[in-house]
Amino acid sequence: MLRRPLPFILCTIIAASGCVEQRLPKFGEARPLSSPATASAYGPRITLPDDSNAVLSWMQRDEETSTLRFSTYALNQWSDAVLAVADDQMFINWADLPSVTSLGDERYLAHWLSYTADAPYAYQILSSQSADAGATWSAPMSPHDDHTPTEHGFVSQYLTASGVGMLWLDGRETPGGGMTLRTATLNASGEINAAQVLDDLVCDCCQTDVALTASGPIAVYRDKTPDNIRDIAVARFVNGAWLPGTLVNEDGWRIDGCPVNGPAIDADGKHVAIAWFTAANGLPVVNAAVSENGGQSFSAPIEIATGQQRGHVDIAIINQQSVVISWIETGNPGSYEINIRGMTFDGTLGPVEIVGGTSIANIVPQMVRIGDQLLLTWSEQRSDVRDIVSVRVPILGDDD
Repeated sequence: MLRRPLPFILCTIIAASGCVEQRLPKFGEARPLSSPATASAYGPRITLPDDSNAVLSWMQRDEETSTLRFSTYALNQWSDAVLAVADDQMFINWADLPSVTSLGDERYLAHWLSYTADAPYAYQILSSQSADAGATWSAPMSPHDDHTPTEHGFVSQYLTASGVGMLWLDGRETPGGGMTLRTATLNASGEINAAQVLDDLVCDCCQTDVALTASGPIAVYRDKTPDNIRDIAVARFVNGAWLPGTLVNEDGWRIDGCPVNGPAIDADGKHVAIAWFTAANGLPVVNAAVSENGGQSFSAPIEIATGQQRGHVDIAIINQQSVVISWIETGNPGSYEINIRGMTFDGTLGPVEIVGGTSIANIVPQMVRIGDQLLLTWSEQRSDVRDIVSVRVPILGDDD
């Protein structure tokens, strides 16, 4: 059953007393974009730190080494690929994605994962910066200094006044303890500052996400209890430090292994929107929740889709009245749909729309809003080559 948040109920009851009608977003047909990848490509990711500089990054592997490459978006197309990183120890996988982020003025920050020992999940986070549009890069630096042969990854980044904030899952305590969530800031010289443990027990391999509100960064991640309840939590950065995370909703999803299915967040001023997947009580559901006070509190969960959902969600705020959520849904045998659905902040839902498909079950589609369109990207298998699919979806106005 669809659960409406309180603002929707109040507007329904007292519509004549001042509630502004919120309009559902409308979308045009998905239009394919040419892939900038020139070889078999893995793990596409889109970053958009400032609503204008969208960057697509991906990994490539050949006989000699592995690389991280990127492309920028302008005039409704991706630029030619630029090499950011070559690392023969790069950890290439479908779930834990590296990135290249624009810092403005031809400056970029790349992060990737690199093995530190001969073990499946012994890898570190490395980062490098470029001040000349990717022509040259600084020596690699790591935001963590523990040097343990354990998992470090699922990074989210955000711009700060003093540099770039990084948030990641850190496995240094896992030999005898649990996965932790940590943060630090890198300045332009690559120095590490403001290191902090945000949460001392989180889900082992679910993606994290961060957005910037009017009052500062807000992070979303999958929390974990000692008895394996894995629900979604948010944490806010207030007065120079991260506050402890709090649950968005007590879904009560108990699962003994990590579902590898993280949440997503977006923000615009004081408006914040979160999407996540849960399968509590054996029912797969894509949920969303919204806040109009910078993430201090959230609406009750709004059911976006139920049934054959695989999750792997993303979310983008269109304006201060509406958002759009994306997710994967099982289609015909051997196929998976990439779906989107618009929603107003008062909880009204638009139709489910299919914007593409793939034959690969384990992928993490990416979605951002840039101007009057959405950009989405995901992986597809074409013969013996792994390729990047990307589309742009127009956001239509009232006159369209």
